[in-house]
Amino acid sequence: PPKATMFVWAPIPERFKQMDSLEFTKYLLKEAGVAVSPGIGFGPAGEGFVRFALVENEHRIKQACRGIKKALNK
Repeated sequence: PPKATMFVWAPIPERFKQMDSLEFTKYLLKEAGVAVSPGIGFGPAGEGFVRFALVENEHRIKQACRGIKKALNK
């Protein structure tokens, strides 16, 4: 079996559920400087989720995680 994946799907946190997936991706881009894909772009079942592409090096991924954490705690 594979030891890794390049995509991670995550639900929109409860605190941000009033936003649809497109609005939430715009929020993360503005507040965290991190681009993720809105779940709705993959069909109706994707609404309520975002997709992260883990295609950067480990340092950049950790940097993105810190930015997201900061944005979610605003």
